[in-house]
Amino acid sequence: MANQAERLITSVDVREYFQGVLTDTLDRQSVPVQHETVLYLVNMLAKFVRSEQLYEHTPDGVMIRPLAALYGDAMNARSVEEEYRALQRLGDLALFVSGLFANSLGRSLVDVDYYIAMGGNAYASLAGSERLSRSRRALRAVFSELAQRFTAVVDVLAEVGDGGNPQSSHDILRLYEIWLASRSPRAAARLRQLGIQPLPAHRRMH
Repeated sequence: MANQAERLITSVDVREYFQGVLTDTLDRQSVPVQHETVLYLVNMLAKFVRSEQLYEHTPDGVMIRPLAALYGDAMNARSVEEEYRALQRLGDLALFVSGLFANSLGRSLVDVDYYIAMGGNAYASLAGSERLSRSRRALRAVFSELAQRFTAVVDVLAEVGDGGNPQSSHDILRLYEIWLASRSPRAAARLRQLGIQPLPAHRRMH
């Protein structure tokens, strides 16, 4: 994502580029969000397009830290500011990864529904916190909207990062798995375009 974006975005400011493509995609998918939320998403994308902002140096090497580790940071924070930063990074990473790299989650131990749940809960915690500073409280409405519309915004980011249709049966199967996990309207629409009617898996009879 980072190298691709750096190659493509050369003549315009990265934030200007993301604001344009995000606004167009939000309108196309009929996802109404406030202007402040669009700006927050623009800044998040502009930050994570830089690999040093996305990856961290850990004892296991350079990697994106697991969401559970960030949640642990928040729970063990020694200050309100530390808790805020950990929850915000948790929410942002969950949104970014589940939106732009959902297919890669199929090769990990967790799935997109885990990221959606963790990210939505992190934003909801920030929106409901009574201990935020005055400057942080200005983002409360943004966090509340991201918590409530997390799956819809994931769909928006997926379209932003999607260069085309699935190329193989494995990709199509993974798209179906994503729909089963998240009930994503975008994933359902793409499956229908491919001639596949998404239906929930049948429960086993006991």
